[in-house]
Amino acid sequence: MPKTNKVKKKVAKVKIKTTSKTKSKVVNKLKSSNKGLIKISKTYMPKDTEKYMCEKHKIFFRMKLQDWKKELIKANNEALYNGSMDDNSISADIVDQASSYTDKNVEMKAINRQIKLISEIDKALARIREDTYGFCLDTAEPIGLKRLMARPVAKYTIAAQEKHEKNEKVHADD
Repeated sequence: MPKTNKVKKKVAKVKIKTTSKTKSKVVNKLKSSNKGLIKISKTYMPKDTEKYMCEKHKIFFRMKLQDWKKELIKANNEALYNGSMDDNSISADIVDQASSYTDKNVEMKAINRQIKLISEIDKALARIREDTYGFCLDTAEPIGLKRLMARPVAKYTIAAQEKHEKNEKVHADD
């Protein structure tokens, strides 16, 4: 179950030398008022043997969500920039104009989907801060590490998600 008492947290990224070849390893740390420093490496993977949604899990998913958000923003910016550079709408051929319009329409729909996904990522990051991440919004049961690894913005258990999708389909038919 999610924790009801909130713990103030400080997050810092620290570079640590790992070999004499001056390679550095990024470690993410979380310091809470009642616990010591918690460190995870970039290669850390949550395990079922650890307590569900322990601080290491929260740090891992926060990093995963933040990296995903950065990638989406970068891709959107590149698509918008490249889309504005490529303007075939001034072509005399009507087929070229139609093709260009269709391509831009498809690209804009993809960008809009990614913007909605960025919003979902922000909501997931907020749930991490509120200590409700990883638990179903309907049943408060654990969503599960495998599901969160596959879909880090998941809000529901598989059963609750299926129920929501079934209800959406029923109401869409009305």
